[in-house]
Amino acid sequence: MGLEEWPKTGAAVMKGKTFHARRGGPDNTFRYDVDYLLLRMRPRFTVCPFPLRRGRVGLLALSDRDHGQGKAPMEDWAITHARGFGLPEEAMAEVWLLTQPRTLGYVFNPVSFWFFRDGSGAVRAVLAEVNNTFGDRHGYFCALANYRPIGPRDTIKAQKVFHVSPFQEIAGGYAFRFTLEPDRLDIHIDHRRTGSDGKSHGVVATLSGKLTPMSARAILAMIARHPFGAFRVSALIYWQALRLKLKGARYRVRPVPPTEEVTR
Repeated sequence: MGLEEWPKTGAAVMKGKTFHARRGGPDNTFRYDVDYLLLRMRPRFTVCPFPLRRGRVGLLALSDRDHGQGKAPMEDWAITHARGFGLPEEAMAEVWLLTQPRTLGYVFNPVSFWFFRDGSGAVRAVLAEVNNTFGDRHGYFCALANYRPIGPRDTIKAQKVFHVSPFQEIAGGYAFRFTLEPDRLDIHIDHRRTGSDGKSHGVVATLSGKLTPMSARAILAMIARHPFGAFRVSALIYWQALRLKLKGARYRVRPVPPTEEVTR
């Protein structure tokens, strides 16, 4: 995939879907439409059409507070951690962020993704930035040996160390897969752990969707699809939590978050 094959403006809207399936009992499955923005953060994207704003209050807004340590510019946090894991400079000629914007000043991003691409457009690493409803944040740095390009058949594993759902233990590990095309993204996350019953427990989660170059028209269409934006995301999360509780899922008290901001 060449650099020119992703949006030349450095920004796109993703009209997508997310799917979750819980295994190991009680089972629970859901699928929802979602909207994300794909933004080139290095070098900085040049188009920020109305009503999207960066660093300012608006109907939709991007805020440095919502990523990393909450300091500006947010991309410095991701780049610093990538360097800390040994990612070569040539492997991050471009840094892209897939995330959801604030809606009327409110946001909750279950997960955002930072993509590090080299001069040929190959993705060499991905940082999955996870938030939970308790206000904690943690990143998983995903890369192959020697930072070779990540392809759709590659699986990248990481140990689970962060409390996401109060109905899942901090145990087992994740398997990440990324399929990145000029006009589409597909992300597959499989969490597995062995329960006390000897069976496989965990969650399969996917995020996929079509990319459209960002414009005022594309932004307004996104608002028309889901006018409550981030409020809707939070409401759906709590609705699924209530369903699990009613099905008899065990609630676990929030543990102390990991001391590391990002693990691999």
